[in-house]
Amino acid sequence: MKSRYQIMSVTLLGLIFGGAALAQSAAPDALDALSQFLKQTQSGRAQFTQVVSSPAKADQAPRRKISSGTFEFQRPQQFRFAYQKPFVQSIVSDGQSLWLYDADLNQVTVRKQSQAVGQTPAAFIASTGDLKVLQAEFNLKAESDAEGLQWVKATPKQSEGTIQTIRVGMKVTGQTLPVLSVLEIVDGLGQTSRLSFQNFESNVKLSADTFQFKTPSGAQVIRP
Repeated sequence: MKSRYQIMSVTLLGLIFGGAALAQSAAPDALDALSQFLKQTQSGRAQFTQVVSSPAKADQAPRRKISSGTFEFQRPQQFRFAYQKPFVQSIVSDGQSLWLYDADLNQVTVRKQSQAVGQTPAAFIASTGDLKVLQAEFNLKAESDAEGLQWVKATPKQSEGTIQTIRVGMKVTGQTLPVLSVLEIVDGLGQTSRLSFQNFESNVKLSADTFQFKTPSGAQVIRP
């Protein structure tokens, strides 16, 4: 039970440089792309696939867990992850509270949204439209282009958090807004969670109730 919630909280969220010249040329583009995405993409909707990989151990091969669902967000600080496979789960932020729901367990965990920026990758993307605000919480560094994407690595300035690093991969065509393609998170235990987004739609109109969570009848509510 605990591991399932750890996977959700990582959601509710190193490349080898090809040389100094390549890193220097990629740096402005990647950070500019992230800045442009934050400023000009006020809402979004996509499908996602998440692969969670545990660190390899001496007596055990690395373990991988795959899940999928839909993702929606709207600034400021509203988002919804709706997991459909292999379990029905959801992570919802209404801007004030963060709700984690497991349908199989019929259990809801509620946290204050103000604590979420350093704890969930979704909050990293949805909470602000200003790169400078992120730089107050994270050390941001552009990485070399890879997989047809531009990458920025974010390291929390508060080392006692649940996340070690977040890597953001964006597809930039030059003719449209940068598109969020990948979020890759390494948590405090060395577990890696990679979220790949498909059919990303920018600046879509989302209904107000998208980010409202209604506790199902009979569900256990936990407030840590």
